Amino acid sequence: MLYWVVKVILGPILHLVFRPWAEGVENVPKQGPVILAGNHLSFADHFFGPLHLSRKVISLGKAEYFTGTGVKGLISRLFFSGVGTVPLDRSGGKASEAALRTGLRILREGNILGIYPEGTRSPDGRLYKGKTGVARLALESRAPVVPWALINTFEIMPTGRLFPKLGIRPGIRYGKPLDFSRYYGMEEDRLVLRAVTDEIMYALMELSGQEYVDKYAASAKVEMARAAKEAAKQAAAGNTTTTG
Repeated sequence: MLYWVVKVILGPILHLVFRPWAEGVENVPKQGPVILAGNHLSFADHFFGPLHLSRKVISLGKAEYFTGTGVKGLISRLFFSGVGTVPLDRSGGKASEAALRTGLRILREGNILGIYPEGTRSPDGRLYKGKTGVARLALESRAPVVPWALINTFEIMPTGRLFPKLGIRPGIRYGKPLDFSRYYGMEEDRLVLRAVTDEIMYALMELSGQEYVDKYAASAKVEMARAAKEAAKQAAAGNTTTTG
């Protein structure tokens, strides 16, 4: 219920201020389970991604988003519930297995599951290697996979920015459903899972026009943080030498 309240209130404001555009909305089935596999550029993706769809899009989020206390905890619960996020219970085992079980349940109920195969937001606007969880979901659920590519959301609200930039039009392109029926029954084969995931990422690259990087975004973030720390250390050393 809260999802639709937020969408009814926030939707017109977003349309008025940002004038978002969409292509290929007709590619999303009107009913039945669907996996929306998208690139992840920005926190703003949570707002603009589902904006043009008449169906609810459900995504997975850490249970910690829903268990906080005080005003901050309340705001977190309301926000993530309002954008269609359901808590991911990881108490029963590994996080990846818990995500798979929860995702399959959502799909069995005939819903749309929104997932970002990169696993985290892009640190620099490029498209990074996808994790194979999306392939397991696709093969085990046998739900159609629709790639959805967000455009310009990185420019609107890059990582670390608290408020969105104005004057930039975000967009979203929904690709045609991808057919993986030739792989049904092979969800335990790692090579098959990688092939399915790479096909999804290639579709996203084509739709988004992003440069593709053959490494995981989480690893890239670690490398960038390490490089920034080293640069700061060298700059500090240089300043000390100059001063001396």
